[in-house]
Amino acid sequence: MLREWGKDKAFWLSLAISYGAGVLGTLLTLGKMGIYTRITQPPLAPPGWLFPVVWTVLYFLMGLAAYLVYRDCGSTVPLQQEKKADALSWYLSQLLLNIVWPILFFRFEAFWLAFLCIVGLWGSILMTYRRFRTLCPAAGIMILIYLVWVSFAAYLNLAIALLN
Repeated sequence: MLREWGKDKAFWLSLAISYGAGVLGTLLTLGKMGIYTRITQPPLAPPGWLFPVVWTVLYFLMGLAAYLVYRDCGSTVPLQQEKKADALSWYLSQLLLNIVWPILFFRFEAFWLAFLCIVGLWGSILMTYRRFRTLCPAAGIMILIYLVWVSFAAYLNLAIALLN
């Protein structure tokens, strides 16, 4: 199956869009990630090196999930175009919020504003999950993993806002 996907330009475009959001967020916060080591850490705060590892996996899962929905989950029966367009619109909205969050948190150190952003991001991911799940259960699971991580990130963000 992966061999087939590798030949599909839509697969690579989907990954490029997903990873592109991560790269853009990183570029817009260059030199600012060091604040994570300077701020008061809440309980359960992981080491800083873990974040790029987790996000690399998550961006892959997000891109693959979007690809599966775009390609009708590998089904011979096409998905309803309106439902697919709605699901992918929610997907893009959460990617935009995913770009904004690190700017607020790392560049501006606006922890409370970043928390509001991550709450919006969480809601957008939830809407994406609900739509992806009905169209392609495998894509839904991939987005659910992302939602769990962002739930943990929201806890960290709130705790950091309270402690700093």
